[in-house]
Amino acid sequence: MKIFFDFLMRIRINLINLGKICLNKYCQKVESIGKQIRKLRKDHGLPLRKVAAELDIDQSILSKIERGKRKATKEQIIQIARIFNVDQKKLMVSYLSDRVLYDLKDEDWVPDVLKVAEEKIKYLAQKKNHNEN
Repeated sequence: MKIFFDFLMRIRINLINLGKICLNKYCQKVESIGKQIRKLRKDHGLPLRKVAAELDIDQSILSKIERGKRKATKEQIIQIARIFNVDQKKLMVSYLSDRVLYDLKDEDWVPDVLKVAEEKIKYLAQKKNHNEN
């Protein structure tokens, strides 16, 4: 029971530290995309140099991505999903949520910003669907 309680407390602390950014079903592990990439690479037993070669980048760049010192590109995330045969959507959601987090982490009105952005996204989607019909 203590292990479970400690686990819940770590999640709570991580969410607080992230400015409580956690949306419905997209509330995934609080791991950065870089940590997820490193985990995928290690789980598949691949050295940094081989994955970097597949991505056509220097291994020092991949190392920086894994450590959060450099941002991956959208194209690199798509390639990583292919290399490791994982769900591209899940990886992209994690990647994009990291981008949002880094842009908003120091702002005071994060919940309000996210609500307005969601409303704008819904509006644009409706407008696009209306124009297509």
